[in-house]
Amino acid sequence: MSDAAQPTAAEVRAAAEAVKTALDRHLAAVERRSGEEDPAVYDAFNELAAAAEAYDELLYDRYDEVTPFEIPGEDTLPPYTGPEEPSALSVLIRRDYAVAEPQRLMAQARRVEAADEDAPGAGASGTVHGALGLLFGEFEPDEIASRHKEFGLEEGDSTLWVTAADESAEPGEWLEAPFEEVDPERVVCRFDVSAVFDEEFDDGDEEEEEDEGEDGEDGEADLADLDEDLDTDLDRDLDEDGEPARLEADR
Repeated sequence: MSDAAQPTAAEVRAAAEAVKTALDRHLAAVERRSGEEDPAVYDAFNELAAAAEAYDELLYDRYDEVTPFEIPGEDTLPPYTGPEEPSALSVLIRRDYAVAEPQRLMAQARRVEAADEDAPGAGASGTVHGALGLLFGEFEPDEIASRHKEFGLEEGDSTLWVTAADESAEPGEWLEAPFEEVDPERVVCRFDVSAVFDEEFDDGDEEEEEDEGEDGEDGEADLADLDEDLDTDLDRDLDEDGEPARLEADR
């Protein structure tokens, strides 16, 4: 940042005073709160967070220094306003994956396709999107999550939201747009998993992965090992008749 664009010392000082004022207001709201979900406390919390974030930015721009405070992001959920005794609930899950090994993914799908006479469309395993359709139609999402590496996938972020409802939805009522009308104020709890939450980076693991990569420079040898591994993986999923284990619920 150029000198002309930098905030003045007076602006930084004013931002610091704003933090002190917001801190006093937050403490006063907490002392006067009427219950666990007092909106005055919520408003004071947001004001304090905004003031602290503004001060942190100005401090960095002017002096190249930061505060020890962690400012909550915009994804912080608002206070819960749903029913105290919900009669129904919805569980919303999102899991992200990267297709790290397309060959492994398609090889797994070919084995499912070869063992299943009712597999949709011969040759669907020849494309990544076709292979994904075969595998997610064959295995439960929880099983894919626990065995993602076997399917050539790499985990990304994931989140699970539990939302409260006054009554259960009618069959088929929301299937056309299942995630459109999620009310953040009815989220009972949520669980997030992300690499950004990792506090420590294990250099030893990274070095070990690099060593493994160097050992596998011979592509043909790697593919042979991959083929053998996949045969073993698929054997675990076959029933006594040699057919793939089918999902209990209709898709």
